[in-house]
This record gives sequence, C-alpha cells and structure tokens, in this order.
Amino acid sequence: MITERIETDKIEIVGPYKQIQIRTASVLERDGAEMGRTYSRVVVGPLDEAPDAEIQALKDLYHTQEVIDAYTSTMATVSMGSTSP
Repeated sequence: MITERIETDKIEIVGPYKQIQIRTASVLERDGAEMGRTYSRVVVGPLDEAPDAEIQALKDLYHTQEVIDAYTSTMATVSMGSTSP
C-alpha cells in the first residue's frame, strides 16, 4: 500500500530580521519503505501570523519590538524606491 505523510523536518531562524523558515517534507512510502520525498518551505516574517503554537513561541522569542521596528523601517525605505534593504 502507498501512503503519504507530511512532516516538518527543519525550522531555521535566518537573517537580520529573524525570518523563520519552516521546511516540510512530503514522504511517499510503499509498505513502510520510503519511495521518495519532496520539500516545500514557508517563511514567517516579523509581521506575519504564526501557523501554529510552536512557531508563535519562536516569534515571541525572536521577533522582538526592536526586530519588528527595524524590519518595518527597512520595508518602508524599500517601498519608497530604494533597492537595497
């Protein structure tokens, strides 16, 4: 029998604005033996909502008001025409 399961296999905090990268794997198995896997990634930034309680806990830890303010300031500068954040 072929089954598919989805697992979160990696969570990383990257960059100056502490972006939270969440990688999920879709794993195909036949009779319990892995046949293959594909990956997808979602990035949660300082102004984004958390998809679950685990990511919310990371947002509470890393997305401090200082990080949020710096991110907001940079995004305002970029939207006014500057090309480098």
